[in-house]
Amino acid sequence: MAPAIRWLSRWGLKGAGDAEANRDYAVGLARAFGGAIIFGYPLMMTMEMWWLGFHMDRARLLAFLVITLAMLCGLSFFAGFEQASSAKTVALDALSAFGVAVIASALALMCFGILTAEMSLDELAGKLAIQAIPASFGASLARKQLGSKEEEAQEEQREARAGYKAQLFLMTAGALYMAFSVAPTEEMLLIAYKMTPWHGLALAFASIALLHAFVYAVGFGGQESVPEGAPRWTAFANYTLAGYGIAIVVSLYVLFTFGRTDDVALPAITMMTVVLAFPSALGAAIARLVV
Repeated sequence: MAPAIRWLSRWGLKGAGDAEANRDYAVGLARAFGGAIIFGYPLMMTMEMWWLGFHMDRARLLAFLVITLAMLCGLSFFAGFEQASSAKTVALDALSAFGVAVIASALALMCFGILTAEMSLDELAGKLAIQAIPASFGASLARKQLGSKEEEAQEEQREARAGYKAQLFLMTAGALYMAFSVAPTEEMLLIAYKMTPWHGLALAFASIALLHAFVYAVGFGGQESVPEGAPRWTAFANYTLAGYGIAIVVSLYVLFTFGRTDDVALPAITMMTVVLAFPSALGAAIARLVV
């Protein structure tokens, strides 16, 4: 039975198995709140995020929320509150993570005085929705990052079975989170404005080099290894170049979603994309190592 349904419906039922399952899910929810705060609080304290929640195009925000929920479903398979047993379980797990993120964001923003009773419903919903996106990633990943070694071992087994496409998905999720964390800031625009094309080219090469080093070279836990007998260029093409391509696409989409590309010339958009692809590439790299 799906975890959220069991959590709501089995209070008072006897049985050691049910009690243990409810306890495990309660622990998962507590970890999710912790993960939502840890991943979300830097942006909760960022003025640009408050303004985005007020004036961001609602159609783009809705599309971003849909993509976020799709990402959470994938992350729930790898690091959800419980072992994924069905598509329904994965979907409810993702909704649980997003619900936790909304509640955690609301409590934090009210404590900061950002949400007030005088605000319109549209502004309240916008600020909560935009803040809940990064917090929901933390809520979904909390089981892995704040869980036991046994749980981590189970998730690693699931990742190993998922294969190459799953690794690309994890890269996409990591790139999306990191791009989201930087794109709202004015500093990102200033950096893009101050850079020359040669700076942009150097930054692109640095992004690729760091992505490859993080995934293959520096010895982090969870690091990929080149298959025995396979030439090293295949690993570079399959993971490094693919990961940077994902970082570019994700960066461009996030810039569009936040309105950074509206009425902007193509050279400026290109430079902003390269700048944002730097943290996105790092996110793509570390996602495989930490998720």
